[in-house]
Amino acid sequence: MPEEMSIFPRIALKPEVHDYLRNVFINKEVLAAVSQGEAEQRFQRLLSCLSHPPALTCVRASTHLASLEEIQHRLGEELKQQQKCDSQSEDISVTILPHPHIPDVLLLPVIGPRPVVQLTSEVIVGAQCGSAVLRGAHVFAPGILATPKFMKTGDAVSVFSDLEGKCTRGNKDFKGKKVFVGNGVAEMDRSNIFCSDEPVKGVGIRMVEPLYQSPSFDGVLPSLAFLQGEVVALDKIRGKVERIRQNAKALHLDCIKAHCFNSIKAVCTDQAQDTEGPPFPPQSFDRVLLDAPCSGLGQRPSMVCTWNLKEICSYQPLQRKLFHTAVRLLKRGGVLVYSTCTVTLSENEEQVAWALNTFPCLTLQPQEPHIGAEGMLGAGLSPEQLRLLQRFSPELGWSAAEARGEDGSPTEQPESPTPLAHRANKDTIGFFIAKFLKS
Repeated sequence: MPEEMSIFPRIALKPEVHDYLRNVFINKEVLAAVSQGEAEQRFQRLLSCLSHPPALTCVRASTHLASLEEIQHRLGEELKQQQKCDSQSEDISVTILPHPHIPDVLLLPVIGPRPVVQLTSEVIVGAQCGSAVLRGAHVFAPGILATPKFMKTGDAVSVFSDLEGKCTRGNKDFKGKKVFVGNGVAEMDRSNIFCSDEPVKGVGIRMVEPLYQSPSFDGVLPSLAFLQGEVVALDKIRGKVERIRQNAKALHLDCIKAHCFNSIKAVCTDQAQDTEGPPFPPQSFDRVLLDAPCSGLGQRPSMVCTWNLKEICSYQPLQRKLFHTAVRLLKRGGVLVYSTCTVTLSENEEQVAWALNTFPCLTLQPQEPHIGAEGMLGAGLSPEQLRLLQRFSPELGWSAAEARGEDGSPTEQPESPTPLAHRANKDTIGFFIAKFLKS
């Protein structure tokens, strides 16, 4: 795909990671099925699309508390009010549509890149903060690296993301590689951001002209999103566990029990143990979701990945340890779902091939709905097995020109449900799902 179709540069990777990922997408099995040129083109599209946000934001609705139609209406009103406050505009149009295949998911288009004129005053933020801005967030003070020397509250500024991680905190005139993400208004003086004795927090820059218009869900209908069924959740990071508990409380769900625990050690050896929390006896669960720690190379937008190859490859052994635990905890006749948000073979299809080899009790199962692409060639899986997997590959259907016109507006009318629904299953982050049955 020609580079001029992308408003952002391709994701920056260390050379060793670039070569590793290229070999994944141009492996022998792929080349036996398609030409070298076609495989290379797919890889280059991947690098381009990863630096851009998806064309849609998907919202999971709590349909146990209200109907999808009521949530759709209330969400539209909330977002309309939010945009009116941010843009001071009276003419606000908010498009929200139900997902065509998933009954409790709503879709909102992400509009952009928009024709935003850059200002002379520049604020530099970290790459992670810049990515959050492209998904609708304001700039929180901890993410700010550099500001004009005399920036005061109320100043209009342009926000740039530091692409190479070379901007030092407190810089006044950064000259490194950066990318424009939109305009905002300072909510703090420079001195409050960099000279405070206390840890800085709160919104530092309120975005009023983001390059991509994407809804922010901070504080929007907190009790009507992210429905779960009955769940025992394990995570070894205490902060994540606390957020799970807070979300469950906000959603009025008393069926979620979250524990701060290392999942690798979640199977107890003492069969007589009778406690509510982990570790658990073998075959305790009807269903297990292994949402595995991964390299995260499918996340969008992501303009730079600073990890080296050793770090990228460190997840496969950890995932296999977790797989052993998950299989032991699952009852016979139970379902195990394995998922990642990365695009490598080693963490996705190769893990499936390894699991089928290691655990004869596991068989792949069809997934419903099946809205992603099939698995990727290269791990020795049969065509039938690949068809049972779901690999969401944004590079297969992504085109910057298709979703965004030359003037920054969508080339297709957002109020038309057909093109939006069409992109809902394609213009996603890169992620992977495999479903197993334990016999």
